[in-house]
Amino acid sequence: MVITVLLSLVLLMPVALDARDAQHEHGDSSQQLGSVHFPVSCTSAAQDSFTRGVALLHSFWYEEAQKIFENIVRDEPKCAMAYWGVAMSQWHQVSGWPDTDASKVAEQALAKTKNLKASARERGYITALALFFRDSPKQDPLERATAYAHAMSTLHDEYPADTDAGAFYALSLLASEPENDATFANRKKAGEVLEKLFAAQPDHPGVAHYLIHAYDKPQLAELALPAAQRYAKIAPASPHALHMPSHIFARLGMWQPDIDSNLASVAATERVLAMHMEGAAHQFHAMDFLLYAYLQSGREADAQQLIRKVKLMPSSEAYKWGGYNWHAYSKAEYPAVYALEVRDWSAATQLELVPDAPSFATALTHWGRSIGAARNGRSEIARSNALQIKSIHDAMITSRETYFEDYVLEEYQEASAWADYADGQVDKAVQALRSVAEKQEAVGDEPTGIPAREMLADLLLLAKQPEQALSEYELDLKFNPNRFNGLYGAGLAAEKAGQIQKSRELYRELVKMCADSESHRPELVHAADFLKND
Repeated sequence: MVITVLLSLVLLMPVALDARDAQHEHGDSSQQLGSVHFPVSCTSAAQDSFTRGVALLHSFWYEEAQKIFENIVRDEPKCAMAYWGVAMSQWHQVSGWPDTDASKVAEQALAKTKNLKASARERGYITALALFFRDSPKQDPLERATAYAHAMSTLHDEYPADTDAGAFYALSLLASEPENDATFANRKKAGEVLEKLFAAQPDHPGVAHYLIHAYDKPQLAELALPAAQRYAKIAPASPHALHMPSHIFARLGMWQPDIDSNLASVAATERVLAMHMEGAAHQFHAMDFLLYAYLQSGREADAQQLIRKVKLMPSSEAYKWGGYNWHAYSKAEYPAVYALEVRDWSAATQLELVPDAPSFATALTHWGRSIGAARNGRSEIARSNALQIKSIHDAMITSRETYFEDYVLEEYQEASAWADYADGQVDKAVQALRSVAEKQEAVGDEPTGIPAREMLADLLLLAKQPEQALSEYELDLKFNPNRFNGLYGAGLAAEKAGQIQKSRELYRELVKMCADSESHRPELVHAADFLKND
């Protein structure tokens, strides 16, 4: 989700941000951020800090990167590229558009470069970024991102030996991807650029990182496995670098590497917090993946422990990022996901709303309640909670809170489908879930939720249509391999359809996947008992 740079006044060997750099900056001799070579026409003292700042950008550690660039501006106000760094820190290119305040900071920083000396290469970086932040309140952000990508393409062509130009160009393609583009055209183009750079610069943090992002879709994920296996080794100081490979591990159903990645990421966040560095909110994203992987591999006790840990964490302003309280979000999300994954429908129906949770987290609570109630045959509760989700979605449209709108809409559609099922409207429910599933698969939704295709298969199995259910489970497992409930559901559907050999094969996969767990889930017990007759 890596070559010598030309036309620079300061020619340095590639800088590995190793113990010496980290010890000077943060007093921690264990920090490494990767090998970056980005010379600029500033003093040698500014160069060292600048290179460190760029490495932080490549691992999306924007908060710390901005601090470094601001310190360079303070100490060397004529270093034009330091202002570029401040501006780059305002745009988190794969997670949304910068808000008004961030855009203003970037515009002001870039404006200060106009009368400063800069090489032609440096001016190319500055001019390209200015295309995105120019007239930001007036022009569509996707149009501005596309203009920036075109400029970065030119820069990459003019300086082919500049690895960072190539890496940032590839990132710009991801940032300018049209919404819900099922062709993945920009991702594939970014992948072509990055694959060449990765062969030459395997220790460059941005190249490995952006390859993971480019291929973070079920149709492409296997292409990113080499980068995923390397990125954490390149930049082990970065919590995000330790987490990001798990996107690919989750896509491929590799649960133990997924767990290892996110345990390391959470531990790294705790270390940097002890050093009073920024980024505390990012641990909750790693915990999303950790919870999911625990539940797929039969480690319910570990999942419960994680939920308790999050619930007991004291509230903190540090857990707010992008205007949202991610601690409160997690307190709402984790119990809902747990209840539905282990099929505790009563617990799901009784999920409690979390104070201070973002509206999209509140929608998730109602989603869990609705599905739990429907699976318990309580259609009125299922319907009322589905309507609560619709109200939240309508409010998002009114307030133009668009980033999470599609997710909330999908939750409403799924909850409504289950309410329809509880009301006896099976065909209507099937049609709705199929529509959501086809959209999820086309755009490659993030692999931490319950796939709509699996829900569709569950519903068909409940409706005593095991052959049709088996087909849906098998299709879903191609997009979401090694899901616990996907494997079990497929095995049960095959069993009920009289396909005993296939059922045994699927149950055998499930039991093997959970071999190192102490799970007593009824599904796993049934699968093991069934296999005793082998």
